[in-house]
Amino acid sequence: MIQRHTCSNGVRVVLENIPAVRSVTIGIWVLTGSRNETEQNNGISHFLEHMFFKGTKTKSAQEIAEAFDSIGGQINAFTSKEYTCYYAKVLDTHKNYALDILADMFFHSSFDEGEMEREKKVVFEEIKMYEDTPDDIVHDLLARASFGEHPLGYPILGTEEHLRSFTPALLKNYVKECYTPENVVISVAGNVDESFIKDIEALFGNYQSKAEKASITKPTFLANRIERNKDTEQAHLCLGFDGLKVGDENMYSLVVMNNVLGGSMSSRLFQDVREKQGLAYSVFSYHSSFLDNGLLTIYAGTGKEQLPVLQETINKTLDQLIKDGLTDKELHNSKEQLKGGLMLSLESTNSRMSRNGRNELLLKRHRTLDDMIKEIDAVSHESIRKVIDSTFGNPASTALIAPKAS
Repeated sequence: MIQRHTCSNGVRVVLENIPAVRSVTIGIWVLTGSRNETEQNNGISHFLEHMFFKGTKTKSAQEIAEAFDSIGGQINAFTSKEYTCYYAKVLDTHKNYALDILADMFFHSSFDEGEMEREKKVVFEEIKMYEDTPDDIVHDLLARASFGEHPLGYPILGTEEHLRSFTPALLKNYVKECYTPENVVISVAGNVDESFIKDIEALFGNYQSKAEKASITKPTFLANRIERNKDTEQAHLCLGFDGLKVGDENMYSLVVMNNVLGGSMSSRLFQDVREKQGLAYSVFSYHSSFLDNGLLTIYAGTGKEQLPVLQETINKTLDQLIKDGLTDKELHNSKEQLKGGLMLSLESTNSRMSRNGRNELLLKRHRTLDDMIKEIDAVSHESIRKVIDSTFGNPASTALIAPKAS
């Protein structure tokens, strides 16, 4: 059972006790990401994530790392378009130790200028590594093609030019504006009881922020096309379609449909593109949900000379889906696959912490496993037809990275 608590300052806590395990995963979720940035400070959410690990007033970066290594624990973080998460997984006997260090990082990171300059070099290398991975970059290009100048079209890593301008004062101001209590959720899952909520409140329940709540604007989906030439062996193609926002009532119908389209090895795209024609090693589709919209993406990589055939094959697969919908067998198998994946995903404290944290942060509600299975079982040919028509009823955005002409 999930315990929910709101601290007096607005910080929300969700705790799920799983007595059968010996681990505890603690996550600090903050409702800010690249979507909350401007063109001038693009990349600051991700860079800030790095800097939280670079030392506090009482601990150096090495001491933070050693603190978790010494207890056999794990600590990490990630940044997305709309949120940032800092999390630690430890033995249940070390949960308060881990919470204390996470709180120290959250409230007392020093943002030392020397550490900042060194960490900028690290992120520069991360950007270069990303640039050397065209099958990753093409998804950033698709976001730009789909959302244009809207912040959802910004790359999460930012650019070297922007990062060079970051200062300790800029980071501290961004924390003050975005890391406000109402934007923070502490999610805990594992062998821990509800008394741990008091420990969390003692550390996170008193800080205040007078920053005004930042407003976000809904983007308009754009059917733009962006192409880039690089020294690559393959052409990397992404197609984007207007999707559904977080919590949309048709979400399970869309996920069931996407499983059939390109979400598994038995999917139509995998079978049509890879198995029947051998056009690609990697081909898949997935859906990304945001607070007020979504994006369904199709990706495939192939040799430049096979690109026209690849595009034609994808179009034929989509045309058949649009025309005929799913078969009874596809509908049944996809629903069973989704239920199985859902239940298997709940077997670790990491996944439960993540699910609960994200649900609280974005939806402010939690559904039981039985409720979710009922919603999956309720998906029908009629609801699938509805999402097919809404998703593929308008032109797609396109991103392409192609080999340079020899």
